[in-house]
Amino acid sequence: MSEWAPRRFYKQATTSQTPEGHGIALDDRRVMTPGKRPLLVPTRALAEAIAAEWQAQGEKIDPQSMPFTRTANSAIEKVAPQKAAVADMLAEYGDSDLLCYRASEPEALVQRQAEHWDPLLDWAEACFDARLQPRSGIMHAPQDAESLKKLAAQVHALSDFELAAFHDLVAISGSLILGLAATDPAHDPLHLWALSRLDESWQEEIWGVDEEAQEMALHKQSAFLHAHRFFGLCKAD
Repeated sequence: MSEWAPRRFYKQATTSQTPEGHGIALDDRRVMTPGKRPLLVPTRALAEAIAAEWQAQGEKIDPQSMPFTRTANSAIEKVAPQKAAVADMLAEYGDSDLLCYRASEPEALVQRQAEHWDPLLDWAEACFDARLQPRSGIMHAPQDAESLKKLAAQVHALSDFELAAFHDLVAISGSLILGLAATDPAHDPLHLWALSRLDESWQEEIWGVDEEAQEMALHKQSAFLHAHRFFGLCKAD
C-alpha cells in the first residue's frame, strides 16, 4: 500500500500583508499551521519563500520538501509559547561550547583547532564583550558566568522566528559561538559549517571517508544552511 499524502487542491500560492504580518494563501484559502493557527511571518521575503514551496508542489503535497514552511510552523507553535525556555536551553551551549574543547594531542590537531577556532572566540569577545576560554580534554570546566550572561542576552533578544532558525544553527553545529556568528552577514555559513566539523575532517584525513557518516554530514549541512537562510529572510525587508 502506498503511503497516503494530501493531494494538491489549489492552483496558485500567493502572499498578502496584514496588520499581524505576512500571510500565504492557496487560491482564496489562508494557510494555517498544523495546530490551526494563521501562518503569519515577519517579512515579505520569508512569505514568498514559503509560497514558492507550496507553488512547487506536484499532484501530491510533500511536507518534507517544504523546509521554510516547517520552520515557520515551529516558530509559531513550538518556540513562541515557550520562548524564554528555548532561549535558555540554547544559551547553555556556551558553557560547553564545541570551540572550547580542544584535543591535547596530536600537536598538529591542537594547532589546527587553535588556528581555526580561536578567531571565532576573539570575534565573540570583540562583539559581545564575552570571552570563552579553551580547555584541553573532554572534562567540563565552567566558563565565566558574566560572559555567559552576556551571550545569553543576545539569544533572548532574538524574535520567535529568528530563534526557531537559531535553534538549528546551534544544535546542529554544537556551538553557541558558531550559531551567533552565523547570524552575522560577515561570516560565510559554509566556512562556519566546516569549522564545526574540524575534528571529523581530521579523522577523515587519517582513516578515510565513511560513506554513511558523510551522507549524514551532508544532511546536517543542508539543514544548517537552511537555518542560515531562514534567519536571513526574517530580516530581509
